Amino acid sequence: MTYPNIIKAEFLSRTNRFVAEVIVGGQQETVHVKNTGRCKELLIPGCEVWLTEPKTEGRKTRYDLVAVKKSTGVLFNIDSQAPNKVMREWLDTRGFDKVTPEFTYGDSRIDFYMERGNEKYLLEIKGCTLEFDGIGYFPDAPTERGVKHIRELIKAKSNGFNAAIGFVIQMDGVTEVRPNTATHPEFGTAMEEAKAAGVKVLFFTCHTEPDKLVITGMREG
Repeated sequence: MTYPNIIKAEFLSRTNRFVAEVIVGGQQETVHVKNTGRCKELLIPGCEVWLTEPKTEGRKTRYDLVAVKKSTGVLFNIDSQAPNKVMREWLDTRGFDKVTPEFTYGDSRIDFYMERGNEKYLLEIKGCTLEFDGIGYFPDAPTERGVKHIRELIKAKSNGFNAAIGFVIQMDGVTEVRPNTATHPEFGTAMEEAKAAGVKVLFFTCHTEPDKLVITGMREG
């Protein structure tokens, strides 16, 4: 996926989960942050960030903050909508007979339902923007919704679906994502239960540029 326009800025501060202050074009600007996670190790005063300008009517802010360069020099896409967009692009190249986003199963909406012949698939996607020493971690904040989705995938597997949880790694150079049990132990427990039940765990590696996020490969965890 690509952004139609992109502009570099300097990050100043994050007012709340939704907005931040940046310097762009020599002026201070309030921008929308397209990620409600903490991103504390990324959004540090003075760091380089990239903005896109959607130009949609009725917006309170002119720009969306979609990417940031970490102090290590690695570029991160932090757009929480990007993982599902790049996954849809990728799935459309995989020869499925049917791909349905936002599929209702049980009490949840699972990101993708697919069919190939007589086989039925459910795939829940999580974007990974937390990295330490070359390893990705998820989540960066407690996610009861994430645990709920895993429970639904376990049920789906027992009902004959090919069920999987996929982590889209929104940075270059990382090939593995581990449960962030220090932040949310229950998520780690649910992941172990899912693996034991036969739910696949998939890691999608990506190439990131300020105006682009592309899936480059997949491996099973």
